Amino acid sequence: EQWTLDPEKIEIEPESVATDTVDQRVYLVESQDKFRVLLNIVKQPDVNSIIIFANRRDETRRLHERLCKAGVRCGILSGEIPQNKRSRTLQQFKDGEINCLVATDVAGRGIHVKGISHVVNYTLPEEPDDYVHRIGRTGRAGETGVAYTFVGEMDAFGLADLEKLLGKPLSVESPPKEWLP
Repeated sequence: EQWTLDPEKIEIEPESVATDTVDQRVYLVESQDKFRVLLNIVKQPDVNSIIIFANRRDETRRLHERLCKAGVRCGILSGEIPQNKRSRTLQQFKDGEINCLVATDVAGRGIHVKGISHVVNYTLPEEPDDYVHRIGRTGRAGETGVAYTFVGEMDAFGLADLEKLLGKPLSVESPPKEWLP
């Protein structure tokens, strides 16, 4: 106040909270079927690079281990991983040495990697804003991307808050039959 004379505050909100260049797909998937659906997504020929988000460190660790056992070359980013190892893993992802990252929301903000083709929300984020940041890792700089979100019996109630933030309903569907047991 001391240094300004009649200041005006201007706030600009984006027209759309989630980018229009991201194809958002919400799959209704039971907990025991999530990994099988995820593995089918990861193995699709159009998946060049993918980040898989989970809410907790233990979930990311389990997913990383299971994906590695299934032959997927992937890295892990979470708060329990030392910073130097996170930096090395991120560089491997940028360089194309690995095309899959399993991450907590530590990777949802502030990580800028070109050409991420797909994002998977293995678990619906607890905060709707985190969803926007997660799917924002793809469909950047004029490119398109696909964001899959798995909704199960434990997190389906979070959809209403997410749709309120997005300002539109999300179409919830079943994954392709051939991806399920």
